[in-house]
Amino acid sequence: MSTILVTGGSGFIGSHSILQLLAIGHQVRTTVRNLKREGEVRAMLKEGGAVPGDRLSFIAADLENDAGWPEAVAGCEYVLHVASPLPLNIPKNETSELVRQCFFWELLTGVGVG
Repeated sequence: MSTILVTGGSGFIGSHSILQLLAIGHQVRTTVRNLKREGEVRAMLKEGGAVPGDRLSFIAADLENDAGWPEAVAGCEYVLHVASPLPLNIPKNETSELVRQCFFWELLTGVGVG
């Protein structure tokens, strides 16, 4: 089976995505802003019926900076990008935020969006 990166593994959509991917036999790597959340995510998954053991790994990565992303995508066949940024303030210019997200996607995947 494939190794799949799920961004935002501590979130509602991310954790449910991880459950489904593990259930069909995939290796899953997930990103969290802080590795201290690993225990919490594993507990959530256990409540959902999964005990992934070494089929699940964690990488610290934040949508607000580039650190961790090259390691997160290395060796993954697919990316399920479900993380959402949590800005402290409402962006002054929504268009610039969209451009930043598109740039992030190109950086993450090497695939242009324009």
